[in-house]
Amino acid sequence: MQKLNFPSYTFRFKNNENKVSIFDEIRKKFIILTPEEWVRQHVILYLLEEMKYPKSMINVEKVLKVNDLRKRYDGVVFNPDGSIFLLIECKAPEIKIGQLTFDQIARYNMTLKADYLMVTNGLNHYFCQMDYKNEKYHFLRELPIYGTPSNIL
Repeated sequence: MQKLNFPSYTFRFKNNENKVSIFDEIRKKFIILTPEEWVRQHVILYLLEEMKYPKSMINVEKVLKVNDLRKRYDGVVFNPDGSIFLLIECKAPEIKIGQLTFDQIARYNMTLKADYLMVTNGLNHYFCQMDYKNEKYHFLRELPIYGTPSNIL
């Protein structure tokens, strides 16, 4: 797999019927290794190890309804009150991140109402803080580390 723009992490792999799987710390099972899954697993370890987000607050690959359509988000981090702190959209490294990607996460966020958004293809990362009062988002250099004040505008 391709080297990504994240710190180096140690992963557990399994080979079964000529398919490589990677262990997901959140789902507690091996997942078929695709380029997008490679990015998602780096994001998970980045959130756990660098940003100190509690494992119990992270959820991956769940279905949500957007305008009566079933969609699947890549990841979320919850606030202690159950609201969503961070919505994550992962793309494979060869997928360029453009307006369509931001439109996709914005549609998901109309339902979820996250405080922050993260869009990444593993090479380029974009972080936004939502400003619901003014109906826009602000790009950030980095997400807040867990437990620090979340209003970093």
